Amino acid sequence: MNEPNRLSRRNFLIAGGVCLAGPVPVVGVAEKKKDEEKEPVIDVHQHTNYLFRPDKKLLAHQRTMGVSTTLLLPSGSAVKRASTHQGKSNGLAAKTGGNESVMALAKAHPEDFRFGVNEVPDLPDARKELEKYLKAGAVVIGEQKFKVDCDSPHVWGVAEVAREFAVPVLLHFQHNAYNLGIERFHRTLEKFPEVNFIGHAQTWWGNVDKKHKQEVMYPKTKVTPGGITDKLLSNYPNMFGDFSAGSGLNSMLRDEEQAKEFIARHPDQLLYGSDCPDVAGRGGGCKGSVILSTIRRLAKDKKTERKILHGNAKKLFKL
Repeated sequence: MNEPNRLSRRNFLIAGGVCLAGPVPVVGVAEKKKDEEKEPVIDVHQHTNYLFRPDKKLLAHQRTMGVSTTLLLPSGSAVKRASTHQGKSNGLAAKTGGNESVMALAKAHPEDFRFGVNEVPDLPDARKELEKYLKAGAVVIGEQKFKVDCDSPHVWGVAEVAREFAVPVLLHFQHNAYNLGIERFHRTLEKFPEVNFIGHAQTWWGNVDKKHKQEVMYPKTKVTPGGITDKLLSNYPNMFGDFSAGSGLNSMLRDEEQAKEFIARHPDQLLYGSDCPDVAGRGGGCKGSVILSTIRRLAKDKKTERKILHGNAKKLFKL
């Protein structure tokens, strides 16, 4: 909730001093916001056709948030098999666009968008589909959101392609639903030290807490440092975290003091993403906008903030 517009004692004295000593320059909220709007921001997590949002409104949404470059993450093929919950998870379970959709929008607006590639990892032609779009300029594989073990040959097959093309892989971790067995993901990180992996979603962010109960998707309790996510980031330089969606935001708001410390521990491995389907691009109803302001508020200094909002992604995706 916003603070009411009060005149603080300090500002009262400053204002009073103007009469005696002449004008006093004060940098206000409006000036700070203008400065922030000029700073480049990379959003590593957005989708075309997200819950049927038109491309024109997506473009306006990103510009309203002040995002300079957006990574568009596609869905894989629409198929009925166990890895897609017999088709229920097609379109990333959110009606999002596929590989052709994200490439077309990125090609139409190269100053605003870059695109990724995705495919259901246990399909026989998964490698062929991934290679097709990587050769066309895709900069990331993902969002991998399928019901397979996170240390399975299917995920490893995706990692092999990522290693060949030197691109990161972004995974949606959700207990009993997608990329199962986060407690074993260290095996994948160790098997592919040359591949950068990006963690996202409920189970990834719930596990900032050492005492996390895996079945809880949006925990509200205070955080005990040293959870699986914290350890993966500490122990593996090829592990990154994407702050997008309600899960990323919840990880910060549930315990802001611990979030500040978490961010301070991992300044080079955290990324800003929005992953929100709204059309406003501002206000409390737009999670991407709230995530952006929360990172700015909790980062210990400007250097850390700029890394998370721009520098880390620029380096990771070679933008």
